[in-house]
Amino acid sequence: MKRFMDENFLLSNETAIRLYNNYAKDMPIIDYHCHLSPKEIYENKRFKNITEAWLYGDHYKWRAMRSNGIDENYVTGDASDYDKFMAWAKTVPMTIGNPLYNWTHLELQRFFGIHDILNEETAPAIWEKANALLNQEGFAARDLIKNSNVKVVCTTDDPTDSLEFHKKLKEDNDFDVTVLPAFRPDKGLEINRNGFVLWVEKLGQVSGEPINSYDQFLEALAARTSFFHSVGCRVSDHALDYVPYKEASKQEVANIFAKALTGEAVSVEEEQKYKTFTLRFLGKIYSKLGWAMQFHINAFRNNNTRMYEKLGPDTGYDCTNDNSIAYPLCSLLDALEVENALPKTILYSVNPKDYSVIASMLGSFQGDGIPGKIQFGSAWWFNDTKDGMIEQMKTLANVGLFSRFIGMLTDSRSFLSYTRHEYFRRLVCNVIGEWVENGEAPDDMELLGSIVQGISYNNAKEYFGF
Repeated sequence: MKRFMDENFLLSNETAIRLYNNYAKDMPIIDYHCHLSPKEIYENKRFKNITEAWLYGDHYKWRAMRSNGIDENYVTGDASDYDKFMAWAKTVPMTIGNPLYNWTHLELQRFFGIHDILNEETAPAIWEKANALLNQEGFAARDLIKNSNVKVVCTTDDPTDSLEFHKKLKEDNDFDVTVLPAFRPDKGLEINRNGFVLWVEKLGQVSGEPINSYDQFLEALAARTSFFHSVGCRVSDHALDYVPYKEASKQEVANIFAKALTGEAVSVEEEQKYKTFTLRFLGKIYSKLGWAMQFHINAFRNNNTRMYEKLGPDTGYDCTNDNSIAYPLCSLLDALEVENALPKTILYSVNPKDYSVIASMLGSFQGDGIPGKIQFGSAWWFNDTKDGMIEQMKTLANVGLFSRFIGMLTDSRSFLSYTRHEYFRRLVCNVIGEWVENGEAPDDMELLGSIVQGISYNNAKEYFGF
């Protein structure tokens, strides 16, 4: 029997152990998609206690606490931070089998040097020790990033954002981690959601011209991509809860846009036409700028109406969606490819049924001399588990080039989430190690080590060109 989460955690064979310790363990991190606050990074936020660092905004933990029967007052309510921490400590033993159990203890070990197992009995002492460290020098936001060996952080930013703190960070010689914006124009795509008209007005304000037509809207989007590019942005991101594809003329889409600006509802077909044309427009800009384009596909968001009205979005009331993606996604990529304007693209789906579709689709659009130009993104959200990560990796390996995979990202709001890269890298090494142990791959450490280091860091560095 192995000891709980010892130095060989998740490494089941000697090859995996060698690969991890000699090639993966010390590689830097490029966190090319996360939800950290650039303001908190710039201001070097200090955390008053571990609850603030660990539980504020973490809807993964919130879902687990609710499933354990914890009252909402101890999740997002007015309970004290200590009582919320104790509620989480009560929940942790019940999360065995969920990656939260291992993530929790990895974070305690790596950031705080705490190797005790968290439960109701150990929680008070862990609370005291972790908080004492958080109040010392070396545990502010920037320290947590630097001590995790992070080289690049890409936040998630609305096109109307001033990027004030990115610009300040760029000029700050005391922080040698590159913090870059990522262009996330979801609010400009969701033509049927509340707030669309107000968002268009805000876009016009930051662009310096009022927006009264679709042409002006596209001009404003183009202007904002140029602004983002000047601040270092090299990646965009789109939440496509379904993948749209419905062709229409520009005039037809302009009429749909004008209709929406009056506050009139837009039909599902009209929404698809609008999104398709706008995504193609943006894709061509990304290609011209040399950006990577990310599509996060098949989430079903805010599906509990009562709790959405009470708490708002991103509070843990989402699930996997099951829209078909093969035809619309292939058509969307092909429409850009026909114009020789398909940018580097990373495709994620929160539904594992889409894995083989995405993995097989990659090979249809590779090219331009770019290794892995079209990427099957790392296992995402509900797939961000041991089994989910392994399934994503093996599906990619079966029909594509696993060796060109750009690897892991945190997709997190927490400064303590960088241990997820360790978790991921251990699994990468174990998968490759199993192939070697089974005689399916040669025991060539030079070759395998370069592949491990590529997936850990080097592939992303080359791919994004930060």
